[in-house]
Amino acid sequence: MITLTSAAVVSLMFAGSGFAQEIAIDKPECVAPAKPGGGFDLTCRIAQSGLKGIIEQPVQVTFMPGGIGAVAINQFNTNRTDDPNAIVAFSSGSLLNMAIGKYGQWNEDDVKFTATAGQDYGAIIVKADSPFKSLGDVLAALKENPAGVVLGAGGSVGSQDWMKAALLVRAEGIDPRKMRYVAFDGGGDAMAGLLGGSIQVYTGDVGEIVSMMDAGTIRVLAVMNDERLPAPFADTPTTVELGYKEAVWPIIRGYYMGKNVSDEAYNAWVSAFEKAYGTDEWKKTVTGQGLQPVALAGEEMSAEMLKRVERMRNIAKEAGLIN
Repeated sequence: MITLTSAAVVSLMFAGSGFAQEIAIDKPECVAPAKPGGGFDLTCRIAQSGLKGIIEQPVQVTFMPGGIGAVAINQFNTNRTDDPNAIVAFSSGSLLNMAIGKYGQWNEDDVKFTATAGQDYGAIIVKADSPFKSLGDVLAALKENPAGVVLGAGGSVGSQDWMKAALLVRAEGIDPRKMRYVAFDGGGDAMAGLLGGSIQVYTGDVGEIVSMMDAGTIRVLAVMNDERLPAPFADTPTTVELGYKEAVWPIIRGYYMGKNVSDEAYNAWVSAFEKAYGTDEWKKTVTGQGLQPVALAGEEMSAEMLKRVERMRNIAKEAGLIN
């Protein structure tokens, strides 16, 4: 099976500190294609904070929930295809949706990939008072009765978050089709479902939960990576060290624009991100959200995302999601 490793995608930060000259973008907007509180919200907040002093006007965050990005990609291929002011947050889950046709007629050729926000990672999360004290406990319970544990996340069957759960149960020889999985419209709703008791295990993302670590309401059983992450996850084991080598799921987070935006508008955003990547402020913003910096923008970034979509197609074929 094809897996993506963090080492292959995490770039060195460009040298430099301090902000460069401001770039004029009239009404900068970052569209988070889900409700507040999830990974898309986090991605837009990084742009909002990290581009301060780079773009003259503050970046406004707006929410466009529906279909884990389906409503947004439709909007940016109909009414806003040449909008020079807006970027849309996406993740590896969006790339998977493009790869398997979850966005209907729209795919990777219908957006203009612009810049990365950083690298996130899948995580296995339970409530602080959960009887599951380890990932081994969860998988043992699933092995005894695949429908006896309620898993859930921000995406339907075949989505990125479903794939995380599927990889885990497959590692124990369990048919993913037998697991009990509840789909939510975004990470914020999924976390509310976990805390409210409608699900027992949340296959979410590291970046979504950094702000909740100090509250003591959740516990992270494992990070879906090959190497441990820095604090606050330094003491959290990885799926690989726990013996589940195939259950790895790094997540790229970034931004796209409508496919018909002018070169001038596109290059203005690319330039803004490239300038931000060279600052300590950007790095602090990204790492403060639990992500690892990845500095890619413009044509280089677009080429990498197209490669990733193709990898996602291969993963989906191996999982039996598409032919």
